Amino acid sequence: MTEEAMVQHDIEVILFRQLASYLAMPLFIVDPSGTLLFYNEPAEAILGRRFEETGEMSAAEWATAFHPTDEQGEPLPAERLPLTVALSERRPAHGSLWIHGFDHVRRHIEITAIPLVGQSNRFLGAVAIFWSKRI
Repeated sequence: MTEEAMVQHDIEVILFRQLASYLAMPLFIVDPSGTLLFYNEPAEAILGRRFEETGEMSAAEWATAFHPTDEQGEPLPAERLPLTVALSERRPAHGSLWIHGFDHVRRHIEITAIPLVGQSNRFLGAVAIFWSKRI
């Protein structure tokens, strides 16, 4: 993300993105409308593509881009995804699901998503922390 693009976001989101870039845990950050703002390098390994190659994505794009399914391979509707729950209900959510990364590798992941709330109770979006399950 360029400095010019970062200026358009709340300072808390900019700082959270900076923090995420230093963490070893995979993180995915979205704004209040669900637009993907950033995912860090550890997330790139699970998602199968560098963030610089994907850039920002709408909620509709990322909710279907990874073809999320349950254990039986049944597609999960966007409203059941933990990150969507954190956005729409503004509460933490957790789930276990299967995705296909941009590299077409199927992975079993655990996701915990939390709403991001800034100063003065401003709703800033949500963040998902996830990891690949070993099977």
